[in-house]
Amino acid sequence: MALTLTLFILITITVTITTRVLATGNWTLLHANIGITAMHMQLLPNDRILIFDRTDFGLSNISLADGKCREDNDDLVLKNDCTAHSIEYDVLTNSIRPLMVQTDVWCSSGSLMPDGTVVQTGGFNDGDHVVRIYDSCDKCDWKEIKSGLINRRWYATNHILPGGRQIVVGGRRQYNYEFYPKMSVSENAYSFPFLVMTHDPKLENNLYPFVFLNPDGKLFIFANNRAILFDYSKNNVLRTFPEIPGGDPRNYPSTGSAVLLPMRILKGNVGVVEVLVCGGAPKGAFRKALNGTFVRALRSCARIRVSDPNPKWVMETMPLARVMGDMLLLPNGEVLIINGASAGTAGWEKGREPVLHPVLYKPDNMLGHRFEAQTPSTIPRMYHSTAILVRDGRVLVGGSNPHVYYNFTNVRYPTELRFEAFSPSYLDPSLCGSRPKISPDSQTQFRYGDQVKVRFMLSGHVDPKSLLVTMVSPSFNTHSFSMNQRLLILDGVNTATPIGNSKYQVVVTAPPSANIAPAKYYLLFVVYKQVPSEGIWVQIS
Repeated sequence: MALTLTLFILITITVTITTRVLATGNWTLLHANIGITAMHMQLLPNDRILIFDRTDFGLSNISLADGKCREDNDDLVLKNDCTAHSIEYDVLTNSIRPLMVQTDVWCSSGSLMPDGTVVQTGGFNDGDHVVRIYDSCDKCDWKEIKSGLINRRWYATNHILPGGRQIVVGGRRQYNYEFYPKMSVSENAYSFPFLVMTHDPKLENNLYPFVFLNPDGKLFIFANNRAILFDYSKNNVLRTFPEIPGGDPRNYPSTGSAVLLPMRILKGNVGVVEVLVCGGAPKGAFRKALNGTFVRALRSCARIRVSDPNPKWVMETMPLARVMGDMLLLPNGEVLIINGASAGTAGWEKGREPVLHPVLYKPDNMLGHRFEAQTPSTIPRMYHSTAILVRDGRVLVGGSNPHVYYNFTNVRYPTELRFEAFSPSYLDPSLCGSRPKISPDSQTQFRYGDQVKVRFMLSGHVDPKSLLVTMVSPSFNTHSFSMNQRLLILDGVNTATPIGNSKYQVVVTAPPSANIAPAKYYLLFVVYKQVPSEGIWVQIS
């Protein structure tokens, strides 16, 4: 009771200091049992979510369709398994379809490709060299390429590149990177000394590195407590950034999270490029957790302006300490920090004290006034939990399984099969009148630099100074990092032309190049006074 009271006081004080809260979001339980624990999630451009879990947990809680069974002599638990370890969740109908993944996808990675298919790579055991392809349709299922990777990839990070290929970076005991698809059968993996430099021999602390595509076509890569700007085409480090003050690690198992903050395009350029890294665990926390001591997680965030000639990390303090938290870009440019624990680290049974309160981060506010605590969930989301933004602006949350197998009884944090949605404050019913509605006659396919007509409904006079059009890349989420996540604020909103009763048109300029927006599907939103419309799917090519 004392702990709960202390937490409540902390939240109240923090919110009061930062800003007045009109609405703090709400939670909805979508499914009491989706059958699997959601370790990996990817939103698809048909409003379905591909969800999957490791195959060697034993039986899941959902059967494969049509009496199918998976035969795998390499599986460490079940050679014959008639349960599913992957599902497709339909956001629009709140329905589930079981899928069959053949090899172990535990702690893998992936990306949405330009044509809307998911290419997912690596995993554990018989899955560590496998490439899997998923092209969603009513009866589609996983396709697997057994030796699609050169090296085993377990805890690696993927990013889509301007040319349409993925780069696959690192993984456990893999200090290299490779590409998929291959340009030729003789294409090799490439040595990456940065992962050797950031590797802790006992704890690693550089798995699932944070990778972001910079607008110059290079990669910002963060591992452990430092970052570089990397030219992957020449295997060359262009810039080494300062170590985060304090030197605490931020990558698995000291799992923090990171986002590339919203990028505003002006006259064909992105002027300011910033990365925000939040949470994690102090040095030595994993080793102490092994011995039963769960130290307080980090409360710090570090923000760096990558585009500056002499960039420095600026430190900020979150309302709550958090390890294993997810950071998601919302359509209005705010950042949601959700899930995780306030003590311990990632790993089996290594986390304690779940953080039930999401926190909003408002990057344009003054330093010291950027955080807002939100309405708490009632469900702990510990190790192996996930979160993903969907088209209507909600954040769907699943997973949490800190056990080697599924375990529902007599444990501190049972395996979690419940699936829920967090609705940020911009979805509060009191704001309905301020929420734009994009018209179906808006343009949905365009090329780089095109003038794009976006039409929307909104009652009353529209002030273009309060209007934004944003594009959000759907991400692949696992282990507290959303791969390929980026948000662009499009150029050209200087007038909103009335074209009918409460109907307006704005003309914006499409991103100028694949360095800024790799060719693929995006969610496009109209945002008015920080309230976003429901998004529409657009494709840039």
